[in-house]
Amino acid sequence: MKLKETVHFNWYKHLLLVLLLLLFFQSSAWITGADFAQVWSNRSQMTAFMARFLHPDFSYLPQLMMPLIKTLQMSFLGTVLGVVAAIPVSLLATTVVTESRWVSVPMRFLLGLVRTIPNLLLAALFVAIFGIGEATGVLTIAVFTFGMVSQLMFQAIETIDFAPIEAASAEGANKFQVTVWAIIPQVISQFASYTFYAFEVNVRASTVLGYVGAGGIGVILNASLALLNYERVSIIILTILLTVAIVDFLSERVRRSFL
Repeated sequence: MKLKETVHFNWYKHLLLVLLLLLFFQSSAWITGADFAQVWSNRSQMTAFMARFLHPDFSYLPQLMMPLIKTLQMSFLGTVLGVVAAIPVSLLATTVVTESRWVSVPMRFLLGLVRTIPNLLLAALFVAIFGIGEATGVLTIAVFTFGMVSQLMFQAIETIDFAPIEAASAEGANKFQVTVWAIIPQVISQFASYTFYAFEVNVRASTVLGYVGAGGIGVILNASLALLNYERVSIIILTILLTVAIVDFLSERVRRSFL
């Protein structure tokens, strides 16, 4: 390498890059009206918030158990419904099973359409249609799980070994028999892993759905924030963090056993 090609002789390029980033940052702040000086001027409010937030109301913990259980139930039921719906659609979304792009392409378009809808927007739509409650949260999680898991599943199917499929077809098996005996056994462990991963994601997502009235512990968190009861907000967040950490740990252990 020549000496002129080293970083020491390209310092002006790095300096130009830094200046451009600073320019983009300042332009974004100006366009959006973000005033960081105002944030600093409100430091007394932040101090007052943290003074209350750092003193969780542990006496409120027993009242969080039932909403927390409902949140876990919402996540579990929504995950099961979403995965059950995702399995046949993921099989139809791959030409490995259908051998027809006329079937697979529309299915993939459907999956892409479902995945483009944010879960909060989906929850808000379901609340407007079905009303406030845990059932709305279950439907939201089910649709979200359906879109996410279907994509992962059909991509897993397209990476399988084709030898068992060819052997089953040579023996005269129909498409259904080929799917059951040659395709699904190769991806069943991945399907199980994706199911537990979806449950792990849904536990985190379900706590946020309460902000739009989809039930669970998020409703209590939203109400506590609206009432400026930061001591309760603190214990609710701690409870959610502990629950998510436990679910993540257990889900990871289970998923590793399937891989």
